[in-house]
Amino acid sequence: METTEKVVEAYCRYIKRWATIPNIKCPGQYEIDLLAINPLTLERYHIESGVSISGGYSRLTAKPFSTDELKMRLKQAGQRRTLGFFAERKFTATEVIETLKRYGFHDENYSRIIVTWGWEDEVDSKSKNMGITLWDFRDLLQELAHTFQKQKTYFTDDTLRTLQLFAKASKKKI
Repeated sequence: METTEKVVEAYCRYIKRWATIPNIKCPGQYEIDLLAINPLTLERYHIESGVSISGGYSRLTAKPFSTDELKMRLKQAGQRRTLGFFAERKFTATEVIETLKRYGFHDENYSRIIVTWGWEDEVDSKSKNMGITLWDFRDLLQELAHTFQKQKTYFTDDTLRTLQLFAKASKKKI
């Protein structure tokens, strides 16, 4: 599991208070980053993370997605930063849909979320039309840090412990 995916899972578990299942393998070369369920409402979420801080590839774009270009090494990074990549490869691929059904995610009884490092203006309206919600990774980090500054819980998970220590160290001394 990538560090950014661990951060997203931590956000869902400790801020949203959702139950989560990470890294679900699907047939072929597909994978679901995170499934989450709100135990109070039973609302379901399929969450995919695509976080990059690389200058030209940090923001999610509305550029056309091409399966052929995804296979080309020099074009892969750009293709993975398109809304179409998430819509076609991460949310609606047959292998993903079949796996989701095994977990009770079917007939549009769940929400789709992309976590990314910002996005171009046109992506927001296009994602809404596709039924996809966007979360900015930086906002999740800020909310986790704010929460961790107040908590005294000891986390054994290396990623969470590092975030917690950083948040506590960032707090102004009085």
